[in-house]
Amino acid sequence: MSRPHFLQPLLKADSGLPLYVDGRDEPVATALEGAFDSAARKRGLLGRDALPDAAGLAIAPCSGIHTFGMRFPIDVIFAARDGRVLKILAAVPPRRIAVALRAFAAVELAAGAAGRSGVQVGDRLIVGERPCGSMKRT
Repeated sequence: MSRPHFLQPLLKADSGLPLYVDGRDEPVATALEGAFDSAARKRGLLGRDALPDAAGLAIAPCSGIHTFGMRFPIDVIFAARDGRVLKILAAVPPRRIAVALRAFAAVELAAGAAGRSGVQVGDRLIVGERPCGSMKRT
């Protein structure tokens, strides 16, 4: 992953960072983890009993995921290298495969989290600090 991408702040972070939709104040997730090496991508969310509503896992590079061995449904957001949302799948149950051929990353969230955040295909995701354009003025 030598070319620039929207998940780069996660490469330097010691802990989870927030995930925002560009131009919105409320985060999609407040604690996004990264899975960037082969072992972390293979492990993903396997072995967990749940994913907290505020948490998420970004898997990159990744254009497809599976939920074999998972114990709970998840929402999946597939995004391009620049963070543009390409596809959103809600409440993907265990024992399924999901693919978005042009995706650079898959962001896995608790079931229902994507819908509650209002993220839509075409939105741009930002990791780290709140987007500058969304600061409230007083």
